[in-house]
Parts: sequence; structure tokens; C-alpha cells
Amino acid sequence: MTETSQDTDVVEHRRLVIAGSGIAGLTAAIYAARSNNDPLVFEGDEPGGQLTLTTEVDNYPGFAEGISGPELVTNMKEQAKRFGAEVKHGIITSVDDSDRPFRIELKNGDVYTADAFIAASGASARTLGIPGEDDLMGYGLSTCATCDGAFFRDEKIMVVGGGDAAMEEANFLTKFASKVYLVHRREEFRAEDYWIDRTMEKVDEGKIEIMRNTEVTELHGTPEEGVDHVTLVRHPEGHPTEKLADPEFAGEVEEFDFDVGAVFYAIGHTPNTAYLEGTGVRMDDEGYIRTEGGSGGGQTATDVEGLFGAGDVVDYHYQQAVTAGGMGSKAAIDADDYLEELERKTAKQAEPAAAESDD
Repeated sequence: MTETSQDTDVVEHRRLVIAGSGIAGLTAAIYAARSNNDPLVFEGDEPGGQLTLTTEVDNYPGFAEGISGPELVTNMKEQAKRFGAEVKHGIITSVDDSDRPFRIELKNGDVYTADAFIAASGASARTLGIPGEDDLMGYGLSTCATCDGAFFRDEKIMVVGGGDAAMEEANFLTKFASKVYLVHRREEFRAEDYWIDRTMEKVDEGKIEIMRNTEVTELHGTPEEGVDHVTLVRHPEGHPTEKLADPEFAGEVEEFDFDVGAVFYAIGHTPNTAYLEGTGVRMDDEGYIRTEGGSGGGQTATDVEGLFGAGDVVDYHYQQAVTAGGMGSKAAIDADDYLEELERKTAKQAEPAAAESDD
């Protein structure tokens, strides 16, 4: 750790700063610490990331009996600390890449500088903001079918959404559910024809039932027993909750309870990249970081030299703990390569000055 004397408002200078303490960020921290890169991890406003919402993780390699999401995150954090990583609570609000080192500002006003930066701040699943959500998240309510679907074998399962993700999750869940109910607030779907066709095949087979122009307004159950049933509203013209709030339509909205054993939200994710606005990092329309990709080194490099991306903040497709971990290790290795090259360049630039002073 080196104190920065040039900038009096800078709290500290680090060789490497990592944004995010989910699987990607902590894996990057483990690898970076083992490479003597003195990583500082900022936890952000969702310490541990999406996995902390999962009560049991059965598909992460190495845990034959499964492990809870929070326990896995805690173990990885302790592992990173054992090798010398430092983890702090802090919310990054901006990264200045106009000069080097990077200038990183936190919500509390603290400023850090770093020679390299890894963005592993993840993506937050969108929710409905309805009663029962907070109590039942991870207890029958999930945002990841591939993570949690197998826990609800032979249950009636409800999927909320109308895009590709919802169709894909509904199809996947037919492997486990006695029946899948796909709830969509409009008549028309946003999904591609490919997914609509696949879903309609499952409808014909009796495995999926589509509930159009319908929305979930409340989840019922307990953490001990899980989801018991949901409250739904329906209107033939769609967007029933909006109609419910409009006196002109309120009397036309049908409200009813429906028994299901699990609910999966598939209404998208929001990548946590607002702090990178104003930098040269290339992002797609949704805010996901675009990296170099391909094979060989530098797969996690962004358009900003020395700034790397890993995990769900980059990966909008797989969004699995194991793929996030893989990307975290790549980002740490790519950052290490960059830092070593930076040292070589700095040493080379210092050679003429040293020679002149000898003269």
C-alpha cells in the first residue's frame, strides 16, 4: 500500500482496485492477491452479489452436498483475505480514466487511485416491488431458473415475463415442474419467434400454460414453508395494474389467488455500470460492458487500457456463479499482465534519466 502525496484528497493509492464482491470480484481478488497485486475490493451496495439471495447452491463444482450462497461468498472472501486482499464497504460513484493512475471516487466522498481496475460489479435482477417479495426471495422466489429450478420438482411453477429470458426459463423449468405458468402483462410477447414457437410446442404438450394480460400483485408464504400462492390481476386489454389504478377501468379488473409452489422472475437485469459513464469503456444499449473476448490473453480487456470487466456486468447470457468465477480469474490474469508491462515501460522510461544523473 502506498500513500499518494501528489493529491491531498486521495485516501490511498493501490496497485489494483476491484469493484464488486460477488463471485467474479472475489475470484479476481484471490488470483490478484496471489500475484502480489495488492487488490482492494469495494463491496458496493449489494455485498456478495446475486448469490447471497440463493439459499442453496447445488451446481457449483466441489460441493457434493451443496452450499448456501452466503456461505460460499463468505468462504471466498476469507480465502481472498488470506492471500492479502483487502475488502472494504464502499460504493463507487465514478472512475476517471482521463489520466493515470485511475481516480476512483466513492459515495462518501473518499478518493482512491489505482494502476489497474476490474469492474466486477454485477447486474441486479429487476423485481416487481410487490408485497411478499423481500420475505420470499430465495425461499420460493428466484431470479435464476438454472440455479434453483431443480429444488421445485413436481411443483406448479410460475414464470413472470414476456421476453426471451422468460420463454427460455419457462421451457427449462418444464424439466422439473408438474406444470409451468407463464404470466405476461400484455397480449403480445417481446420474445423472438424462435422462443415463442418452442413455448407454444410446450403449450400443446400441456407442459406450459400462458396467462396473458395478467400480473402478479402479491406473493404469499413464509421463509419456512416457501411460496404458497400468489395474487393475480387480469384485464383483457393488458397492463392490469395500471387499469386497477384508473377509476375508468378499475371495475373491469379481475383479481384472484392462484396456487403455485415457486415463482421465477424473468423480467431482465440491470448491469451495475452507472459509475463507468463518462469513461471510454464501451457498453451496449443495456449498459453491459463490451470486452475484447476471443481466445488468448486480454479477453476481459475493455477499450480503456488497464480497465477490465468480469462476471455478470459483462455476461448477460450465462449469468452463472461458475462462469463469473472463470471470468474473474481471467480478469486478474489480464490485469497482472498489464501491470507487469506497465512496470517494464516505467523502468525503461527511467533509464535515460538515471544515465543522465550518472553523467
